[in-house]
Amino acid sequence: MAVLLLSACAKEPPVARQPGGVTPATSREVAQCLADLRGARSAFSSVPDQQFAPGCAVNGAVILTSLGADAGQIAVSNLGPVACPLASGFNAWVRFGVDRAARQYLGSPLARVETMGSYACRNVAGTSRLSAHSQARAIDIGGFVLADGRRITVLAGWNGGTEAEQQFLRVIRDSACRRFGTVLSPDYNAAHRDHLHIEEGSGSFCR
Repeated sequence: MAVLLLSACAKEPPVARQPGGVTPATSREVAQCLADLRGARSAFSSVPDQQFAPGCAVNGAVILTSLGADAGQIAVSNLGPVACPLASGFNAWVRFGVDRAARQYLGSPLARVETMGSYACRNVAGTSRLSAHSQARAIDIGGFVLADGRRITVLAGWNGGTEAEQQFLRVIRDSACRRFGTVLSPDYNAAHRDHLHIEEGSGSFCR
């Protein structure tokens, strides 16, 4: 539910903006997003709206357990609440970006996405600005498990994997950049050496 800032001189109060320049979704938008997730054959449960520390909240969020793919389902591990618009974009990216890249570059479909979580009430490292994680609008991804049993991690594969693994990881990073407002990889800094950070937002920062 959108948080409204009351104003005595405005007919319609302005809507508070969240980290990453994202306007909170209305209940109608959330309902449509949930319908879209069902249509994409995602398996998920809805999460009640909750307010935590100042600026930290979970609104219109879901917990994903698996994602719809071209054939069957792709499991997701260690993923907490995710704002529905990000969850929907994440499902589309995994299906059309990651799974198809795994087939093309690694010769096997994707079986599971290993994440390092989503919601966390914290600031961006080294700043006083709240992270998109504080609104469940960011996901950190550590690795991928293929249907043939191979496990590709960002930490081991970005610079130390086979040529095909390195190419796969960079291709999916680039495809994420076309879908999300912020995408950070090991090319950004040492803090991201072991994961890909994807974030909902109106910006366009890819590194």
